[in-house]
Amino acid sequence: QVMLVESGGGLVQARGSLRLSCAASGSIVSITAMGWYRQAPGKQRELVARITSDGSTAYADSLKGRFTISIDNAKNRVYLQMSSLEPEDTAVYYCNADGKYYSGGLVVDFGSWGQGTQVTVSS
Repeated sequence: QVMLVESGGGLVQARGSLRLSCAASGSIVSITAMGWYRQAPGKQRELVARITSDGSTAYADSLKGRFTISIDNAKNRVYLQMSSLEPEDTAVYYCNADGKYYSGGLVVDFGSWGQGTQVTVSS
């Protein structure tokens, strides 16, 4: 079992900044990629940004330039620096990771989600 725990959400005024953090724990062998998704009320969960262990990144087109994702492979952590926040960015932000971990003496694939952290941007 690989667990993900997000932190750093909260209430911020428009044009403010927040930094989200997500830590992966468990019998991790390696992480292939980590990412951030978000889900606003009444909407589907959508990709925010994703990063591979070698640093390749992908962003939602609408967020490029405002959000920056980074990874600390040694600590199994991923970060999301969010700037120039807008009320439309209000959502629950979820961390996601996939890779390999030890289970019953075997190395198997995993894909895990965190429980989410609320980000609220006031106008």
